[in-house]
Amino acid sequence: MKKLTISLFVVVFYSILHSLTVFAQDTMWKDIEKVIGKEGVIKDETEKFTFPRYDLNVKIKDLTIDPALALTSWVIFIKMQDKYMMMGDLVLKETEVDTAINKLVSNELQITALHNHILNETPKIMYLHFSGQGDAVVLARRIRTVLEVTATPFTPAPLKKISESTDWNKVESILGYSGKSAGKVLQISIARKEVFTEKNMALPPQAGMTISINFQSAGEKVASTGDFLLTAEEVNPVVKVLTENNILVTAIHNHMLFESPRLFFLHFWSVDNPERLAEGLHLALEKINIRRSQ
Repeated sequence: MKKLTISLFVVVFYSILHSLTVFAQDTMWKDIEKVIGKEGVIKDETEKFTFPRYDLNVKIKDLTIDPALALTSWVIFIKMQDKYMMMGDLVLKETEVDTAINKLVSNELQITALHNHILNETPKIMYLHFSGQGDAVVLARRIRTVLEVTATPFTPAPLKKISESTDWNKVESILGYSGKSAGKVLQISIARKEVFTEKNMALPPQAGMTISINFQSAGEKVASTGDFLLTAEEVNPVVKVLTENNILVTAIHNHMLFESPRLFFLHFWSVDNPERLAEGLHLALEKINIRRSQ
C-alpha cells in the first residue's frame, strides 16, 4: 500500500510539473508575440514569425516577384534548456543593409551571412542572416528594433483578388512532393535525412533547415526559385544537373557560422514550362540525401 501511495505521488508530481512547464512555455510565446506585434507559428518548442515584403515592387524583366516566392523575412525562436536561440533572414533593399547591420551590432546580435539570392532583379535585394542567444523577450525586443529601422511591414498584406488559381498537381507529381499554395505561388519544403546542429544544438527543419522550392505562375510558364541545402560533396553534382536543365545557379554560400556538418545553400532561378522545370529540379533532388516522399 505504501509503495502504491509513493508511486501515485510521483505520477501526480510529474503531471503537475509537466503542466507548469507547458503553461510557462505558452506564456513565453505570448510574451514574444506581444513584443513582435503579431502571432507566430508554434511548433516543437519553436515559434516562427514571417514578414512578407509586400511593400517592395521587385521585378526580373517583366515578372513582378511575389513576396511568397522570394521576398519574405523570417525570425524563429528556439527553446533551449534555460534560454532561447533566435535566428532568421532579413529581406532588405541595398539602402537598408548598412542601417540594419549597425542595429544588429548595437543590439549584440550576431551577423552570420549577407548575400544575394537572386540575380538581375530591380531594385537590388540583399539577404541578411543573423542569430542570438539569451532571454526570449530580450531577443524579441532587439530584433523588433532591427526590423523597425527598415520598411518591413508588420501588418498582413492587403488581400488581392486572384482571377484564377493555378493547378500545381503535375508539378507536385513530377517532384514527388506536395506543397502549400499561397495565392499564385506554390511553396514546397523538403527535409533532409540528417540532423544538423549549431553549437551542439539540434536545429529543427523550420529553422531554414530544409530544401525550399517555390513556383510562381507567369502566364503559360512558371518562375521558380529557392535553395538547395547541401553538403560539400553534393554541391557540384547539383550544379551540373541544374545547368544541364537550363536552371540558373544564382548563389552558393553559407547561412550560419557554426553548423555541423558544414552546409551550403545553393540558390537558383528559372522561368520555363512548368513540367520541364519540375523535371529538372527532380533530377537535382536525386543527387541529395533527402527524405523521400511516401
